[in-house]
Amino acid sequence: MGEGDKGRRGVSARTPLSRERVIRAAVAVADEKGSASLTMRAVAGALGVEAMSLYHHVAGREEILDGMVDAVFGEIDLPPRDTDWKSAMRHRALSARAALRRHPWAVGLMDSRSRPGPATLRHHDAVIGALRAAGFSVAMTAHAVSLIDSYLYGFVLQELSLPFTGAAELDQVAGAILREMPADTYPHLAELATEHVLEPGYDHADEFGFGLTLVLDALHPDETART
Repeated sequence: MGEGDKGRRGVSARTPLSRERVIRAAVAVADEKGSASLTMRAVAGALGVEAMSLYHHVAGREEILDGMVDAVFGEIDLPPRDTDWKSAMRHRALSARAALRRHPWAVGLMDSRSRPGPATLRHHDAVIGALRAAGFSVAMTAHAVSLIDSYLYGFVLQELSLPFTGAAELDQVAGAILREMPADTYPHLAELATEHVLEPGYDHADEFGFGLTLVLDALHPDETART
């Protein structure tokens, strides 16, 4: 028996496998390497066991993905009940954005599962319930959820694709583009960069809050539908 086999047996013996451990390991693998790298072998390697051992706890990769998405939904705060609906939706959206930034692989998977887990169902039910309690009709609730989440997922997807992660990197990237770009050929881009993006204190993350306010201000409950 090789040293690797002994190590895997030792880890397995010390901490028994469970579905929860498998899902946690899968999330860690995806966080580090992306969801494309998520194989049964990769998850098993992270746990120090053989791939076949996983099948005692999950049916396969699809069930693992179900569990991973549910785990991310479990990290998102539910809309608070002790505040107005706009504040509740804002709180939930900010929490969701933070969770999706922690798990960049998740943004394209959040609503993709045909077998949603309990955290996913609890989350959606709470969001719908908060809007219904505020006086949104069933139809307007559906419109509101679709609009808010489209903005949320779209912003995060764009944010994760940007070639910078903070103010320092933004200054470097934008400054380099500006230096190489003929300002007289692209005057509006140059203006936006110099008078807004490169101004002290600019933070691209602030754009999320600005857009979210516009989205929420555009929505209005139907008082006749209050439950």
